[in-house]
Amino acid sequence: MRRQFSWGVMCVLAAALLWGTTGTAATMAPTIGPLAIGAVAMGLGGLLQAVTGTRALVVHRAGLARQWRVLVLSGVAVGVYPLAFYSSMRLAGVAVGTVVSIGSAPAAAAVIERLVDRQPLSRRWAAGALTGIVGVALLAVAGPGGTHSTPAGGDRPLLGIALGLVAGVSYAFYSWAAARLMRGGIPSRTAMGAAFGLGGLLLLPVLVTTGRPILDSAQNLAVAAYLAVIPMGLGYLLFGRGLAVIPASTATTLSLLEPAVAALIAVLVLHEQLPPPGWVGIAMLFVSLAITTAKGSRRPSTSTPTQAELESEPQPQIVR
Repeated sequence: MRRQFSWGVMCVLAAALLWGTTGTAATMAPTIGPLAIGAVAMGLGGLLQAVTGTRALVVHRAGLARQWRVLVLSGVAVGVYPLAFYSSMRLAGVAVGTVVSIGSAPAAAAVIERLVDRQPLSRRWAAGALTGIVGVALLAVAGPGGTHSTPAGGDRPLLGIALGLVAGVSYAFYSWAAARLMRGGIPSRTAMGAAFGLGGLLLLPVLVTTGRPILDSAQNLAVAAYLAVIPMGLGYLLFGRGLAVIPASTATTLSLLEPAVAALIAVLVLHEQLPPPGWVGIAMLFVSLAITTAKGSRRPSTSTPTQAELESEPQPQIVR
């Protein structure tokens, strides 16, 4: 069981590393709006997962049909998340939008697990989550401000904060719902393909309406393809593998690594300056990860798949 938990942790951390590249990638296509970025990244990325897992979706169609309510909830949450997240950054500013969206997800996931699944939350998990949220806040306040294509400050902060909360709750809901599908006997790749495929279908009208700038240049098209295939396509395959063996509240806490990676890439690649509070925030995020992944910090669900079931599932493949 401990080996499975460690495997799940590594998969979620790998996903967070990939997600941390999205901000720098988005700066390379500044003419693409936030709705279009969200729709192309999560929409096409979700459809890619569904297409590559078509055979498994057919095999497990009966199991998915039995859990159709959870599947619909996860698909709607997948569709809402990118629109709320990128709009939050545009309206409230990158710093506030990021900290509200990412920082609220672990608490939302914990509340969902506690109310619906009656999952106990340890003091160690609470300490790790709180440390990580404070780290994200310090990092967001400190900058760097050029890691996204949106302005550093927004002109409608209250609406932006509200949308950030919607994004955090949506992230928590689709993480919990995907884990629920897996506990119901659906392999992780199939569960993620179904949820994200449905979310991708819901995002297609948004992409058609707002995505014209994507076709304006080869660079814009390359950025859109990268976001859909690598951070969202491959990243969420890895995230699904992690969700198969660790609770959603732990997975969302581990994903707090994403803003730290984004800031470090901005410093190393874009040569931006990170003030001392930002470095303190990064240090706190790594402390949070150490606390959260420590032995005994959070009991994996007793209904997670066995190691044999995990090993029998097709491994995620990088789309080249």
